Formats: sequence, C-alpha cells, structure tokens
Amino acid sequence: MAVDVVVVGVGYVGLPLAEAAAAAGLSVAGYDTSPRVAAAVAAGRSHVPDVSASRLRSMRASGFTVTTDPEVLGDAKTIVVCVPTGLDSTGGPDLGAVRAAAETVAGQLTPGTLVVIESTSFPGTTDEIVRPILEKYGLTAGKDFSLAYSPERVDPGNRRFGIRNTPKVISGHTPACAKSCAEFYERFVDTVVVARGTREAEMAKLLENTYRYVNIALVNEIAIFCDRIGVDVWDVLHCAATKPFGFTPFVPGPGVGGHCIPVDPKYLLDKAEREGALLGVVHAARLVDDQMPEHVVERVTRLLAEHGKPLRGAKVLLLGVAYKADVPDTRESAAIRIAVRLRALGADLSYHDPVAVTVPELGPPVADLDEVLRTADVAVLLVAHRAYDHGRLASTARLLFDVTGQVPGKEVVRL
Repeated sequence: MAVDVVVVGVGYVGLPLAEAAAAAGLSVAGYDTSPRVAAAVAAGRSHVPDVSASRLRSMRASGFTVTTDPEVLGDAKTIVVCVPTGLDSTGGPDLGAVRAAAETVAGQLTPGTLVVIESTSFPGTTDEIVRPILEKYGLTAGKDFSLAYSPERVDPGNRRFGIRNTPKVISGHTPACAKSCAEFYERFVDTVVVARGTREAEMAKLLENTYRYVNIALVNEIAIFCDRIGVDVWDVLHCAATKPFGFTPFVPGPGVGGHCIPVDPKYLLDKAEREGALLGVVHAARLVDDQMPEHVVERVTRLLAEHGKPLRGAKVLLLGVAYKADVPDTRESAAIRIAVRLRALGADLSYHDPVAVTVPELGPPVADLDEVLRTADVAVLLVAHRAYDHGRLASTARLLFDVTGQVPGKEVVRL
C-alpha cells in the first residue's frame, strides 16, 4: 500500500520530522536498521526527547510504524534520509551511514519517487556520492525519480522552534526536483527557502553550524583571557549583549559537543583541504574549542589548590555530562572529556546528570546528590539542566565551580 513518506533513520532528526508530517495528515512510515528503535516505537516509547510518548501514541494511532524491512521503501511516494554523519577513527568525515542508506533505497527505488537527503555533509555529497548509488539499477535522477537535498535544522530541546516554524532550505538535482521537494515540505513547514542547487544547500548547513562553532570559540578564548587578567567574563558578556545591533550573544562553556557543532566544521575543513583551500578562521576556532576542556581541568586544579587541596585524591563531582542542557544526548560531550582527564590526573571522580543515561566509560552516576554535594571537595556545574535547583547546589556544595554562569551568589566561583 502506498505511503506518503518513509523516513530512513528514525532518531533525533527523523522522528520529529515524521511527527510533523503525520500531524499534517500525511501517511508516514519509518525505516531503521535498529530493532531497538522499531521495538520502542511499536511499544509507544519515544526514544527522542522532542517527541513525547503521548505524541508518539497519536502517531501510532494514525498508522505510523517503524520497520527494519527495507521493502517499505518501495511503497513510498517520498523517501527522506535522516541518518547520522559522524567522524571516522582519523577524525575525518564518515559517510558510511549515508552510503548504506543510499544502497538500501536504490534497491527499492521506483519511478516517480522523491528522494530527499537531510543528513549533513560537505558540498557535492548529494550529486557525487548519493546520486550514482541511486542510479546504479538504471533509474536516472531528474528523469525517473526526483533527487533533492534539504539540510536538517533540528535543535534538540528547543521549545520555541520545531519542524513547522523553522524555515526549511530545500534544493534539487534539477529545477523540477527542487519543485517536488518544495511541494512536499510545504505540506507541513511554514516557510520553504529554495537554494540555487544541492551544493549551495549543503554549504549553507555547514556555514550555519560553523558560524556557531567560530563564535563559541571566540567567547571561550575571551573567557580564558579574562581569567588570566582577572576580569569577570560574564559581566563583559552581559554588557556587550545590551548592544541592539552588530552583536550576537554567545556564551562560553566546557567545550562544544553534540552531533553537529563539533562535527560539521570538520566536514568543511576536510572539503577545503581536498580543494586546496585554507579556512584559517575555522582552523583557529578548532584549536580554541579543543583546548577548552583542558582549561576547565586547569581551573578545577587551581581552585582546589587555593583551598589547600591537591587534585590527586580530591573528591570531584561533575554536574551534567550531556552535551547541552535538558537533552539526554552525550555524543561528543565536552563533559566526558573533562571527566576522563580529571580521573587520569588522579581525581576521585563522580558525576550526576538528571536527564542523561549512564556513561559507560565513567561508570554509574551518584544516587544521592545531596550527600555527594556535601562531601565533595569541589562540585563542577558543566550543564545547567532545568532540573537542577541552583540555589540548592550553591547552598549544599562545599565548593561550587559554575562553568555555565547560571548560578548567582558571591560564594560561587564562575568560569
């Protein structure tokens, strides 16, 4: 039976997309290679924070299913590929999931289908890597099927912007492909922006995240410098942010993390290197962001020394190990890098996170937060989850180092 859209990769990007399409009245199915994901959806358990269990049950009631059987792709009018793009063991782009998804789609592709890639990658991926795979069985993009690229703009935990009210950049292999892609997204997205081509859309996504990467590096470097000269960086940022033009506020932190910000600029740098170009600003930002976890460790070491305690053997409690507030995702988390480094230097490390799952490399989290707060030599707030009572943290901890700048009080040491 024909289905309006099949989402390939039902994770942080794919499930919210499926939910938005289903809410607009489209018939939606999911394809995922993970039996765990398929079983969770079948049981009505959402594995993605941005889609609640109640909304997932509504989707299920309207016919939404997730399967590990690729034959579902043969019934799709539109196929949207939302698989992750990460880094390989050398730190370079890993398009293994995209290639595998394209191979699977190619084996089921029928004439008239629209195939959209949402996975982030370098300019040329859709045309040079995905298109030849999809055409391997004789169908031609732009003639027998439509091929398009539309970068995902999902921001996990963002309560203001979701799929519908975030402008959607789309592009196509041909103008007709772009038109088909626009018509698809216009059914459940308020604003559709048509890029000149797939390379421009791919590059736009990398620019968006590299912009954040560079500006985070800037304020992190300013924070390090302010610490050196004895200036309150948070007051500096507050004052600068009052300018109503020409300044966009960013805040320092333990280092960049997540599935996009620390990864996407490396796709850009890899492409630039292969093209013989030098993106000096992006390289510089990478150096700064990579050193931020070490700066946090140095601050913890210095703070303990000021209180007559060496780092080795000190009880250090990390508060928050996810990559951002109110999201359970720990991918590329700077907090984990900090934890591993502190432990390597001999700290008696423990951690707590009200939303993230257990981190295997760190062992189980603490069970009694108040007890550990009272006994730890220093507690380090790395992620300001809403579940944390900042006043309670400040009043209970023997010594609180706030990397987030969210905890008020003269007794709190801030980054």
